[in-house]
Amino acid sequence: MVLALFIFTALLLLAHAILIEKYRYWFMKLKPLVNKAADIPTTQFSIIIPARNESANIEICLNSVFAQKYPKNIYEVIVVDDYSSDTTADIVKKIQKQYSNLHLIQLDKLLHEKQLNSYKKKAIEIAIHQSVGEFIVTTDADCILPPNWLYNFDTYIRENNSVFVAGPVRFQDNGSFVSKFQCLDFMSLQGITAAAVGAGFHSMCNGANLAYSKKVFMEVGGFKGIDDIASGDDMMLMHKIYKQHKRRIGFLFSKDAVALTKPMPTWRDFFNQRIRWASKADKFDDKRIIIVLALIYLLNVSFIALPIIAFWYGQVWYWWGIMLLVKVLIELRFMLPVSKFFNQQILLLWFPVMQPFHIVYTVMAGWLGKFGKYKWKGRTVK
Repeated sequence: MVLALFIFTALLLLAHAILIEKYRYWFMKLKPLVNKAADIPTTQFSIIIPARNESANIEICLNSVFAQKYPKNIYEVIVVDDYSSDTTADIVKKIQKQYSNLHLIQLDKLLHEKQLNSYKKKAIEIAIHQSVGEFIVTTDADCILPPNWLYNFDTYIRENNSVFVAGPVRFQDNGSFVSKFQCLDFMSLQGITAAAVGAGFHSMCNGANLAYSKKVFMEVGGFKGIDDIASGDDMMLMHKIYKQHKRRIGFLFSKDAVALTKPMPTWRDFFNQRIRWASKADKFDDKRIIIVLALIYLLNVSFIALPIIAFWYGQVWYWWGIMLLVKVLIELRFMLPVSKFFNQQILLLWFPVMQPFHIVYTVMAGWLGKFGKYKWKGRTVK
């Protein structure tokens, strides 16, 4: 049994190494977007920001949006207040006095007490139907956007004739251990996203930084078929569009387009977020993602099982340690160029330390995402 588990883990590690090396190859092939100074932006954007109890963040987010180096007459901003119990809506109303292209939708006035499993999808859907832009851009209420954010999307869309563009997102490290853990974990996910989308291999993205054609959103039926799933307003929509427009999906590889957001403040909040993400794992229509997720999950389960068996078979500790070191080196090789892109190289000093925690967290989040429930924005979701 011990030998069989060891061989099984070694084979999974080999497959993992091949996959990570492939991601690294694809990432290194990405070419940064170059804006031409003479270009005049023409894409009309509708920026949609769902917000629930975001009074501490919404003004900062909106200030960064209205600081865009992009003509004010060809973009609008729609904040959708999702039953906030704080002053989120009041803050937006105050800012509306300065900007005529800022609009507020309050879900409680439209839906009343209607119960949903995905309020965020409903918020985005309602905003899209009220929008005037030809392209929808989504971000989160706790994000800060760089000044050339829209300009970069416009350039990429026009140069590539794209209908769906995933943008880069970075967590801001606040110095705590839980913050550094999240920054490293999220950086690896973003690196894989950039590599896989750039190569046309996966449908991966993050709703904090997305742009897609309103016409194509309607063409694929919007969120129909996935609207009862709590999460997935980004990746599941992306795959629906990918199935009809495979060659018109892309990743905006530009440091000037990175959306900055905050990590979760506590381990509890972090786990709830990751369980929410993991809850949609078996709902993906993209079988390649399911295979990759299964590989990663089984590898991490094996890394937990081996030390338990080593309690009775001491010699296994030695081989477990070697395989863990190999795993760290494989992933570090990938993380080096990714961390350079996100200007977070210093965090790699924590990478080996985080490995045992990351293995345990991956197994727990995956299991609870499938069989457990979580709390998000004050709501309990099964």
